[in-house]
Amino acid sequence: MNRYKTILLFGAPGSGKGTQGQIVGRIPGYYHVSCGDIFRNLDIYSDLGKVFYEYSSRGELVPDDVTVKMWASNLQARHVLGEYKPHFDLLILDGIPRTVEQAQLMEEYVDVLKVVHLVCRDQEAMIERLRRRALKQNRFDDADEKVIRQRWAVYEDETKPVLDYYPSSIITEVDAIGSPALVLEKVLEQIVPIQEVKFAEFDGA
Repeated sequence: MNRYKTILLFGAPGSGKGTQGQIVGRIPGYYHVSCGDIFRNLDIYSDLGKVFYEYSSRGELVPDDVTVKMWASNLQARHVLGEYKPHFDLLILDGIPRTVEQAQLMEEYVDVLKVVHLVCRDQEAMIERLRRRALKQNRFDDADEKVIRQRWAVYEDETKPVLDYYPSSIITEVDAIGSPALVLEKVLEQIVPIQEVKFAEFDGA
């Protein structure tokens, strides 16, 4: 199978990767998929859904291989339904891969062309951003500073090493501080040239 041409939005909790992914996904030629959305919309009566529920109901993390299978199955369904057109669309992913093992397992499915790493040097500013977002969305548990700091610690221990898996030549840091429009401008500077190449290939096909 031809691997999906992919751009990864990467960053710590609160860095805005989900917001940027949603905005970019509305631009023709990009297709955004959030791993969190896949889990939230999962059919718990399907085979994979039952496995997911088995782990989540015990408060345990879903194994990497199961996570990637769920993601791949969901993406294939979107392809079959015609929502996602791999020959035309660049796939924009956020929330996956979260571990090096997931990155390895996903090699079968994706050809990662660019990793946009949304960075914030001021951890306290990011924690405050997460608190405000949680209160605005009535997610009061997520507003707990201890919960936020724990999520940050998990990111540092398990997810940040994923950056070392990919070649440094395809990784670009983008300052995550600023208005969504300002950050979007910086993100587009990195990904528009990739889309231009894909359009040229599509037109020449």
